[in-house]
Amino acid sequence: MTGPDEQRFAALARELATLDGVTTPSAEGRRRFGSDALKSDGHIFAMLSAGRLVVKLPRTRVDELVASGDGERFDAGRGRPMREWLALDPGSPLPWSRLAREAYAFVHG
Repeated sequence: MTGPDEQRFAALARELATLDGVTTPSAEGRRRFGSDALKSDGHIFAMLSAGRLVVKLPRTRVDELVASGDGERFDAGRGRPMREWLALDPGSPLPWSRLAREAYAFVHG
């Protein structure tokens, strides 16, 4: 069963699947790192982690969003927050689509 966050991410994946070079999460049985992520030419730019949208953005943009209270630097479980990754706060009013498109533009170049 999927929850509302997974459904929201699935809708986002369908929306962005039309962008150049984007691959969406696969329905494969194997689960490995990045298998549930949106990628541009093989590079992850957005994913869902613990019910939060996580996006790759320029460090200065992440700093700005952290300072505004819209999220925090993403920690992949290694005890070190990643400078170019933002975990969006669930209460943030920022639209997922806009942030994911911003991340796509950053990664896609």
